[in-house]
Amino acid sequence: MAIELSNKEWKLAFGDGKQIRLIGIPARNQERLWREVARAKVKLGMKAEAPVYSCYEAGRDGFWIHRMLEAGGVKNLVVDPASIEVNRRMRRAKTDRLDAQKLLTMLLRYWRYGEKTLWSVVRVPTEEDEDRRRHHRSEERMKKERRQHVVRMKSLLVLHGIRTACLPKEWTGVKDWQGHPLPAQVVRELQQEQERLELVSRQIKELTVMRQARMKAVKQEEAAPAAERWAVKLSRVRGVGEDTAWKLGHEFFGWRQFRNRREVGSAAGLTGSPYSSGDSHREQGISKAGNARVRHVMTELAWRWLQFQPESALAKWYNDRFGKGTSRMRRVGIVALARRVLIALWRYGAQDVIPEGALVKA
Repeated sequence: MAIELSNKEWKLAFGDGKQIRLIGIPARNQERLWREVARAKVKLGMKAEAPVYSCYEAGRDGFWIHRMLEAGGVKNLVVDPASIEVNRRMRRAKTDRLDAQKLLTMLLRYWRYGEKTLWSVVRVPTEEDEDRRRHHRSEERMKKERRQHVVRMKSLLVLHGIRTACLPKEWTGVKDWQGHPLPAQVVRELQQEQERLELVSRQIKELTVMRQARMKAVKQEEAAPAAERWAVKLSRVRGVGEDTAWKLGHEFFGWRQFRNRREVGSAAGLTGSPYSSGDSHREQGISKAGNARVRHVMTELAWRWLQFQPESALAKWYNDRFGKGTSRMRRVGIVALARRVLIALWRYGAQDVIPEGALVKA
């Protein structure tokens, strides 16, 4: 069974390798879904106890559908949409019906014919791990909103010839370019923006205090979640702050297992994408097929690594290879350093291998 999701209707494609049955049901109607699964077994000539394999594309609906199917005895896969094969013609037909059929065909190839490298299967976190990620993601969104409010207030002041680095707390005494008070509607809008800014700043502070309290409590708890233990351990490395350690622990290291360094780099999307065909050889840059938040965090951490860990082997490798190059080459090299630092942090957290030459707290 392949499920093509949409906001109003789900397309279900059933098949046994010989026949295909397409059905549309209202979105999120669980009773109708199970009824159609039972009916498909009858139509395809299968026994009622026949196992069911399903898949759907990862997206806005998240993982609740996966958990619902698994609870009903279905072996389900959540598939990365970017890894699904598509027709390379300039104009190709695309409908929910065709997408469901395509998913069903690939699902048969995956389970029945053993093509395990056919697509990328998403690792599904537990409900507890997924809930813990809301803390830093909410904080990121609030910080972005805070910047928006500050930029909006400064833009309103620039419209009247005022340029300032620090925003005043009272707007009634602010004068425009000719020494006149600001218009009443502008003052009203500035006050509204300031109220929103104060609210979001207070909420960010509350989340920061909660994170700091948890970091202190984890050091005394033996049964603390793995993500929080990772965060505390990574924060001991010089240059890795609490915020960075918290994000890496909850977003990357704390809820999944890596077997080797290649899996670490691939999961973050920091591996290269070479193009080699005939006499044509070039690099297309990193794949970006992993966690975007981890890539952004590691890129920032790589610059800090050069500042706070100058005697480490990784910093010396970067300076020898890219330090004397152009600014563009240094920016390219910092991505390579980000991947190496990420692997070094994984080895430190999982295997207690301290990065060579790096400073770590006792």
